[in-house]
Amino acid sequence: MNASVRRPLAFAPLSVCDPIVADLPEAAPIDMPVQSLWESARRRRRMAPGTAQGWRVAALSAITLAMTVPATAVLASGLRVDGLSVLDFALLVVFALLFAWTTFAFVSAAVGLIAVEEEAEDCLDPAEPVPTLASRTAVLVPVYNEDPRSVFVRLRAIAASIAETGQAHAFALFVLSDTTKAEIRVAEQAAFRRFKGSGTGVEAYYRHRPENIDRKAGNIADWVRVFGGAYEQMVVLDADSLMSGETLVRLAGAMERNHRLGLIQTLPTLVNLTSLFARAQQFASRLYGPMLARGTAWWSGPQGNYWGHNAILRVKAFADQAGLPHLAGRRPFGGHIMSHDFVEAALMRRAGWEVRMATKLGGSYEESPPTLADLMARDRRWCQGNLQHALVVPARGLHWVSRLHLVRGFCAYLTSPLWLALLVIGAILSVAPKLGAYQAANATAADLNHRSAALTAVFAISMGMVLAPKLMAFGVAMVRRETRVAFGGLRRALMSLLAEIGLSALIAPIMMLSQTRALADIFLGRDSGWSAQTRKEGALSFREATRRHRVDTLFGLVLAAASLSASLATFLWLSPVILGLLSAIPLAVLTSRQDLGLKALRAGLFLIPEERAPPPLIRHVSALMAWPSDFSFDAASAWLISGGKVEPMFG
Repeated sequence: MNASVRRPLAFAPLSVCDPIVADLPEAAPIDMPVQSLWESARRRRRMAPGTAQGWRVAALSAITLAMTVPATAVLASGLRVDGLSVLDFALLVVFALLFAWTTFAFVSAAVGLIAVEEEAEDCLDPAEPVPTLASRTAVLVPVYNEDPRSVFVRLRAIAASIAETGQAHAFALFVLSDTTKAEIRVAEQAAFRRFKGSGTGVEAYYRHRPENIDRKAGNIADWVRVFGGAYEQMVVLDADSLMSGETLVRLAGAMERNHRLGLIQTLPTLVNLTSLFARAQQFASRLYGPMLARGTAWWSGPQGNYWGHNAILRVKAFADQAGLPHLAGRRPFGGHIMSHDFVEAALMRRAGWEVRMATKLGGSYEESPPTLADLMARDRRWCQGNLQHALVVPARGLHWVSRLHLVRGFCAYLTSPLWLALLVIGAILSVAPKLGAYQAANATAADLNHRSAALTAVFAISMGMVLAPKLMAFGVAMVRRETRVAFGGLRRALMSLLAEIGLSALIAPIMMLSQTRALADIFLGRDSGWSAQTRKEGALSFREATRRHRVDTLFGLVLAAASLSASLATFLWLSPVILGLLSAIPLAVLTSRQDLGLKALRAGLFLIPEERAPPPLIRHVSALMAWPSDFSFDAASAWLISGGKVEPMFG
């Protein structure tokens, strides 16, 4: 791994005839050395105690082991009649790995149900007073071939929200463009001029790089090296991110008060989604996400993680420690680090800076891929980026919890071929019992009953742990009347829960094959490239869905035929997987439709609190987006304030 690579800064020449675009602040350079993964941190603070996280992770691991061992033993007793064959052993190993993975996630979620995690600072609790800031914070928005209208509508709403706090002087907005298409760049600059003239009182700047060196990580690093010295903190957003002014002030206030903090990650809520697929994702994230985040924050503590957006970072800490080296070798494993966020957090923690998650703080939002196809495309890039982390895990000096985050990241993708292996081995043993130890001719009725009972018990426990976090989150949400009403009431919320469980069960085997193919591509040396993420919602054609999912359908047919040839019971066991694969094409088409998503919204299905009672920031964005394409920011805002209605809204 080459730790000495220094990338040159790359900025587009500023146009003298475009004074607003060229109106960048005075440079305030700061050194950002490239870090070595094989040497200790150059500057190291005294690390905050992590003993609490030690016993917490140990407790979770012990519970995971205590549940995995007996479950595997039960399965072994069911498979063993005349001894275990090689295939039986393979099945047990794969099952044990998957069961341990599922159990750890379940226990972490269960902890999130009851854990009351202390925030890094009181001001991160929405019930506490909003602090008054003494420092300066830059809000960075990297863009790459995005829709300029959508980007600057969100920025206008963010800027107006900051102004409402009365602390606009403490913030500056930077649009950091890596856009490669000339027509989009021209539109970006036109949109920026309009935004700049909207009079929010928040400083705003636009900068374009003609060379996209190291992608988003390089974009942020270039800004840090040129302008970072003028700001104590920076908030990194994505093009589809939203953060309220109050949330930004609270985050900056926490960094001012606690000088051990290097990074605070918020929990973004998915909003503004209309396709049926995206609305189901939005509901699941809103209902289950807070509980899962609390569990992770409980065992991570100051060794938290970073998701690359909707977070605040201390500029000096980031500059000192997060200069990323290139990994040795060719792509897809070598080169610049694609999923840079996990690694940046690990390097900052290595130097003693606290990396925490704010689990109570709201006012942080984002969007998600509108269709299953778009999710799979994004997931392919994430898969490659996370696999690179396998080369970072042995880096010198990393905290062991940081290593755990990295391992969990790439293992999330490795579980897909394991699930596939479990299905294939199980199908082989069912179709050809002579390949295994189970000999039907020699089995007694008691053997058959024991085997069936063991397999049923293991399957029931496994599915129970998959569903339990969803049911627990639903139960907690329904206890309080105000939360119950915010999700549309008990009946609608229950319908949404059941629909989401059914939809996710159908999608799971499709994602299993997609991630397995992605892994195969990567190990064969195929790079994912870098394309702009799809954010506009549009229905997927039947032809395109057929092209994307024909292999899934074919595999479903093969699995159905193989299981039916074994027995009806085997087919029934595998029916959820078979149904998901066989329905891949129509499912991709139907869930991509906005009209079905809006019908579900009007019926109260997949409703979230931010739709029942939209916060001002969400209402502001909706109002601006509803205005004609030649809109005026001020006119749209005045229309909203005067009582303008935004559709679609529930109730």
